[in-house]
Amino acid sequence: MKTKKLLLTTFAMLLIVLINGCQNDDFVEITGQSPVVQSTVPADMATAVPLNQVVTLTFNKKMNPITIGTAAFSVIGQNVLGGEPIEVLGTSTYNDSSNTMSFVPTNPLNFNNIYTATLLTRPKVKDVVGNFLQEAFVWTFSTRTIAAPMVISTDPLDNATGVPIDKTVTATFSEPMDPATITDVTFTLADGTTPITGIVTYSGSTASFNPSADLLAGKEYTATITTGAKNPLGTAIATNHVWTFTTLVTTVPTVISTDPLDNATDVLLNKTVTATFSEPMDPLTITATTFTLLDDGANTITGAITYSGSTASFNPSADLLSGKTYTATITTGAKNPSGIAIATDHVWTFSTGAPAGPAFVDLKSAGQFGILAGVGVSNNAGFSEIRNMDVGISPGVRSSVTGFPPAIVVNGAIFASDDSAAVATMLIQAKQDLTDAYLFAERATAPAPATVAGDQGGLTLAPGIYKSTSTLLIQSGDLTLDAQGDANAVWIFQIAADFTTVGGAGGNVILIGGAQAKNIFWQVGSSATIGDGTIFQGNVLALTSITMNSGATAVGRMLARNGAVVMTNANIIEKP
Repeated sequence: MKTKKLLLTTFAMLLIVLINGCQNDDFVEITGQSPVVQSTVPADMATAVPLNQVVTLTFNKKMNPITIGTAAFSVIGQNVLGGEPIEVLGTSTYNDSSNTMSFVPTNPLNFNNIYTATLLTRPKVKDVVGNFLQEAFVWTFSTRTIAAPMVISTDPLDNATGVPIDKTVTATFSEPMDPATITDVTFTLADGTTPITGIVTYSGSTASFNPSADLLAGKEYTATITTGAKNPLGTAIATNHVWTFTTLVTTVPTVISTDPLDNATDVLLNKTVTATFSEPMDPLTITATTFTLLDDGANTITGAITYSGSTASFNPSADLLSGKTYTATITTGAKNPSGIAIATDHVWTFSTGAPAGPAFVDLKSAGQFGILAGVGVSNNAGFSEIRNMDVGISPGVRSSVTGFPPAIVVNGAIFASDDSAAVATMLIQAKQDLTDAYLFAERATAPAPATVAGDQGGLTLAPGIYKSTSTLLIQSGDLTLDAQGDANAVWIFQIAADFTTVGGAGGNVILIGGAQAKNIFWQVGSSATIGDGTIFQGNVLALTSITMNSGATAVGRMLARNGAVVMTNANIIEKP
């Protein structure tokens, strides 16, 4: 009996130890079974889950409600297109009769989200006898209605023809895709069985394939989007999307005509230069870079470039110059819509007609002087200026140059025959060039000189030769010289005796129509007087002397072969 009593006592003590041990978290159960999650709502990987869904877990046995509250359970949502994960707030309850835990979100779920639900093992999730969940239970579901994405449009279209050879091929999907799945493996282009290399990019819902080189003309190409293309949920397009297109059959474009023609002469100064192609061209390639015009092969002419039909036009910003040769060029940068360029630069030349009026009077070395005199150069009073030209006297000497200062030479110098032997030689040549120019102007006969006499004030004269057998005046009004758009037009006034301007309210020389002072020559058989306040234009070539009265200004030159040049007060001579 004692032995049996001892055995019962020992068993009771052992049972107490076992019961106490079941309440220790680190105790490994010996009898019974650990709880497991048998099912969930929504099911793992479920889609199209309602936004008001109550999340539930059903266990295989009764659970301790205290251990399966919100502290042990979480739901995290994230939009399929990206963004920060957001924890879903809510409350949990436990139904003892169905062994089910329910989680009711505080707010409806968000559409287009993937949710991850997690039941933790810590704090210990236990059944009613203390057995605990061995591993965390995790599953996912989505509030998005899953349909396979598809290609809804392509460029070029299937079976398209006349596709430019520089085409970038695109495919647009029914929904945003996972960019990582849009690659040169899932988006391919082939010429028959020959793969075409290129760069694949993805933006928005559109994939683009940009070939590494222009496609070949007149070829059929096959583009393919494979089932490797997937949306962010990993859903692929149902089948490969395949389409074909054919590139444009092209010939190399050429320039078939120009206006003016190559080597044309007497082209009008207001001419718009045109080139007509053998086929329509890409207007974006007809620019000031691909269509150029040069003056005498050196100076770039500015203008407006336009394109219409098959014709490119170059409209110069200003009228062309007379007596010039121009070179027009269409470069190989000009292309048709398929990107085919003309084979070589197309170059042609043409020339404008001779300048209106007589031949230009070449002053040669005398042209460097604003004042060139024989016996004296003086500035009687005031701050006169000779700008951008020199002052010279020969055979007169430096002592015959007076009034400098206050007169000044801006960007020029004063040369006298007694400065040095080299200067003397230079001045002798300048005087000889002046004499030659004087005689050329005096003897000019083409076009036929128009006879003029007396006061020219108030008249408007076109380019030409105007001959006076006596004196000539500009007195009762301004004399206007109209180049009529020809910037190289020339005037020669052949004056047998004195030449006088009155200036002031009338008696000035006015230039219009592109006329330039450098092209106007006043050949005076005696002396010239530029009157008070006269605004004068042109080069005076006087046999004897020249006087500029008070306040008179000139864009031109005062060149006296034998006599003196006198500035009276505050005169200006500007290089024409």
